[in-house]
Amino acid sequence: MPGLVQAALAYILWGLFPIYFHALSRVDALQIVLHRSVWCFVFVWGLLVGMRRLQWVAGVARQPRLVGLFTLSALLLTSNWLLYVWAVNHGHVVEASLGYFVTPLVNVLLGTCVLGERPRRLQWIAVATAACGVLWLTLTLGRPPWIALGLAASFGCYGLLRKTAPLGALEGLALETAVLAPVALVALALLSPGGLPGLFAGMDGMTVVWLLCAGPITAIPLLLFAGGARRITLATLGTLQYVSPTIQFLLGVAWFGEPLDPTRLAGFALIWAALAIYSADGFLWMRRVRAQAAA
Repeated sequence: MPGLVQAALAYILWGLFPIYFHALSRVDALQIVLHRSVWCFVFVWGLLVGMRRLQWVAGVARQPRLVGLFTLSALLLTSNWLLYVWAVNHGHVVEASLGYFVTPLVNVLLGTCVLGERPRRLQWIAVATAACGVLWLTLTLGRPPWIALGLAASFGCYGLLRKTAPLGALEGLALETAVLAPVALVALALLSPGGLPGLFAGMDGMTVVWLLCAGPITAIPLLLFAGGARRITLATLGTLQYVSPTIQFLLGVAWFGEPLDPTRLAGFALIWAALAIYSADGFLWMRRVRAQAAA
């Protein structure tokens, strides 16, 4: 499968996540996330066993610092999942989509503050424009868009940790789920009326199927993304990353019927303008790099 198709499919599937989580709206957000951790662990480790890609496990076991790093990334991922699922099931799909629109700009700030990177002029303009959009939404909503900011901050920090970690996408997810799954199982046992034997107590058959599908639904887009990212340019990947929040935004307005008055839309317009500036900067930078390489 071509890399462009793999990456596009990953972002399309991520964009359709609100439909999946809405199908589980009768289940508490915390329980959904706990089930997702357990079944993602089963699926990912089953995949690794089937692919015979377990050579890395012994090396990781001898590196407590690496395990600690992935424990932290697992906690960030869980908090991101929990906030996202809660947002979808409480009618905040549009604001959740804003979080993923803002994430690339949060990455610029994290790169500056943590990694000592020096953003280019257009990147600073993009961040400033996005800040104006967030300020406008805060003034018009009467509160900060905390769901969007929480999602952007948690996923941005998660991406920062994964950027500096030596494991690949599948192995990293496997280690994260290995950390999360035992805790999730204990929590599910405490929350279920009959302990672990009553894991699906009171749930209809379709709900059980949706929960069991959480493993592949989580892992497959990540694997598609990892495969596609290796085959296409960063500029193309940077453009595709807006496919997911765009689909979520359209679902929130058209499918779930969330209100979007013109005043609120103006705040989104500023965010989109910031992303257009950011994308233009990435395109121009890649063109300069290619020109220098060809010289």
